[in-house]
Amino acid sequence: MKIAVFGAGGKIGSRIVNEALSRGHFVTAVVRNPVSYNPANKPDLKVAKADMLDSQEVETGAFDHDVVVSAYSNTHGAPASTIYEVVEPLLNGVRQAGVKRLIVVGGAGSLEVAPGVQLVDTPEFPEAYKAVALAHREALKLYEKETEVEWTYVSPAAEIIPGDRTGVFRTGTNQLISNEQGRSVISMEDFAVAILDEIEKPKHVRGQMTVGY
Repeated sequence: MKIAVFGAGGKIGSRIVNEALSRGHFVTAVVRNPVSYNPANKPDLKVAKADMLDSQEVETGAFDHDVVVSAYSNTHGAPASTIYEVVEPLLNGVRQAGVKRLIVVGGAGSLEVAPGVQLVDTPEFPEAYKAVALAHREALKLYEKETEVEWTYVSPAAEIIPGDRTGVFRTGTNQLISNEQGRSVISMEDFAVAILDEIEKPKHVRGQMTVGY
């Protein structure tokens, strides 16, 4: 398939690019500053420039692809609000490009830890991550209104860290996945595996999914 990865220069985006290439897909890495994006020489990878807050630029980056992946994060000092502010231009651009499938790297805060209780609303949720988690939750609410694009909102475990690609993990919908020790964790590498699995064999169209050990 032809896959456009927006935010390809980030920690998660770069791993999605690598996983997709390893499976034989053609990938366009869509980044804000191509000059600073220096991937190794890979014949099935091309690089494009786009600002995700501009639907026309999103359309250009998404055009002639089978799937768009948004790995946007509010790095480089951008406010947390940009996490939900990109939703409308992203969806508009994807629609204008005629791409039906959209995978969104989301947050864990909207996952339920008990019936009707989301992780971000628990007393022990770290204050430092709260603004970002709440912004991700607002973004999910906007995606849930979308009926044309076949989106999937992929939430990681509570901890997502660099690690090994094991290919062994569990997936779910909107409930936090924890291991026997009560820890909720996934490696960025296995998170990328789960995203490519969902691209190749969709199981959570227009819904939330999560990944954890």
